[in-house]
Amino acid sequence: MSEVKISAATRDEFGKGAARRIRRDNKVPGVLYGHGSDPRHLTFPGHELLMALRTPNVLIALDIDGKSNELAIPKSVQRDPIKGFLEHVDLLLVKRGEKVQVEIPVQTEGELAPGGYLLEHVLSALPVEAEATHIPESVTVSVEGLEAGAAVLAKDITLPSGVTLAVEEDAVVLQVLAAQAEEAPAEGAEGEGEAGAEA
Repeated sequence: MSEVKISAATRDEFGKGAARRIRRDNKVPGVLYGHGSDPRHLTFPGHELLMALRTPNVLIALDIDGKSNELAIPKSVQRDPIKGFLEHVDLLLVKRGEKVQVEIPVQTEGELAPGGYLLEHVLSALPVEAEATHIPESVTVSVEGLEAGAAVLAKDITLPSGVTLAVEEDAVVLQVLAAQAEEAPAEGAEGEGEAGAEA
């Protein structure tokens, strides 16, 4: 997986007003926590962080105040619901070789069997446990030729070496549904209309 270097600065201003001032400077407020240490309140360069977070579970090498270096992964990201810009981010401290639980996106390839079937993503992301520095960006599942009633379970998905499931093996990840037929008009409704018109 990719590792992105980002500079961060310690912040000592808190509250909504402080957060707005930080964002006006094209920066993002955030918190770094984990390993039993006290949470560290930081600010991050907005554009660099936004680009980094385009990669799911990206590994971030933090240079904090030019004094300390830490590894972290995103744990919670808050975005403006309308404009989409970053409002706040929580980062989790990790160490090389350490196992962490994350969710990785599930992607599909192939075509369902003919018949207008629908593919439902019961789990859009698969909970797994992996080394912090070897988290896969996604898993790909073939749905080639699947028909209505077919399901892909967590245990059916091939995971990279060193990655294990963090969810029940029989958890349904994908399922194929029959296309819903359009509802026919209620019986008699049309006739009643005609009768009413004649009356």
